[in-house]
Amino acid sequence: MSPVVLAGLVAPVAIALLTTLVAVALGTGWALATLAVGAAGVIAYHLWHLHLLARWAAATIDAAVPEGRGAWRMAFTALHRRARMRAAYQRDLAHTIERFTSAAQALPDGMVVIDGTNRIRWANARAQRLLGLDLTRDVGQPLGNLVRHPEFIRYLDAGDYDDSVVVESLREEGATLSIQIVPFGIEEKLLIARDITRLEAVARMRRDFIANVSHELKTPLTVVSGFVETLQDLALEPRQHARYLQLMHEQAKNMQRLVDDLLTLSALESEQNAVVETSFPVMPLLLELAADAKALSAGRHTVALDIGPGNGSAASIVGARDELASAFGNLISNAIRYTPAGGTITLGFNLDEDGSGRFSVTDTGIGIAPEHIPRLTERFYRVDRSRSRATGGTGLGLAIVKHVLLRHQAELDVISELGKGSTFTVVLPASRVRWAVAEVQATNSASPR
Repeated sequence: MSPVVLAGLVAPVAIALLTTLVAVALGTGWALATLAVGAAGVIAYHLWHLHLLARWAAATIDAAVPEGRGAWRMAFTALHRRARMRAAYQRDLAHTIERFTSAAQALPDGMVVIDGTNRIRWANARAQRLLGLDLTRDVGQPLGNLVRHPEFIRYLDAGDYDDSVVVESLREEGATLSIQIVPFGIEEKLLIARDITRLEAVARMRRDFIANVSHELKTPLTVVSGFVETLQDLALEPRQHARYLQLMHEQAKNMQRLVDDLLTLSALESEQNAVVETSFPVMPLLLELAADAKALSAGRHTVALDIGPGNGSAASIVGARDELASAFGNLISNAIRYTPAGGTITLGFNLDEDGSGRFSVTDTGIGIAPEHIPRLTERFYRVDRSRSRATGGTGLGLAIVKHVLLRHQAELDVISELGKGSTFTVVLPASRVRWAVAEVQATNSASPR
């Protein structure tokens, strides 16, 4: 038998025994009186504890379980134990919910929980920023009333959530969002919003790159193909024949330069292509670059050297000599291409007070408008397409320069003015520049006083 039942029988049994003794000793009248008083006491006892139980049940969920007597003590003790278990379970559940909420808040994507009627129930901070929501006022509001992009509204109403929808952000100009809804639970849905602005930019750059490569190859291929057909179909004079072959050769060289530049860019971007560093003197490199510049100019320009006093000629650079020579050479060839005949190209190298090195190419050419300067290192970006093609550039030279400098922790500084010329300066960090003190001292001691 249950201990609670046994404890509850103690009082009735005691009253029954007492009533029997009173009946034997004093008679039936007194026995009935004793029974009535005992029954009233037992009823009052239980009614009082029922009152305590009812009051506790009507109180707040965290109200303390009342104290009881006798059988009710055991019952209330069991309730108290269950209340403690429930409180512990609620604490664990609250902790779990808090962890999941914290995890959802930490996600880089926006998360919004909506019900079956598309009303907002919860959103993390990222979603509030991306979609312009505010949980203090927007809980219970229809999502379509707050995110009013036509494409998203159609997606939300269609009910086909197998794919995501890409929309322009209404909060940030130029930002692009990918939004997908995932049904879960009973009449609940989870909206996931992701900022794909960078991914879209990369995809756009890839599309533009493919289009530009195709366009750049199409022009010389069309010329070569046309001349080949002409040579096959017509009997030409030897002079014309030689002229066509010369033009075909020039176009083939243009394609070869483009392919070579593309391969160079690919190699520079490859993670497996580590920089092979050596220490090499600056002066021999500058002399080589000046000689190449004079050969490319073919006497149409004045090529000058400007070396910083004392330390510039004795400096050395730590890095990949071929890569830096290629980058410097691209800057020089650009200066020659865009400087009219009779202009001056000046190559310089100086050391700053902080130990960094500055290689510069200054020309007296056509100059560049300020709005074009930030985009000069983009692939195939040309300030003037017709002029660029006429000078024979591939549109990849400055992109190659950019990637070489990135591999050497260097920067490119451009100063230009329309009609007056440009200065392109490569700033090498001090960690990549060495000043040969001994060589400078030897030079100073050998010089006449």
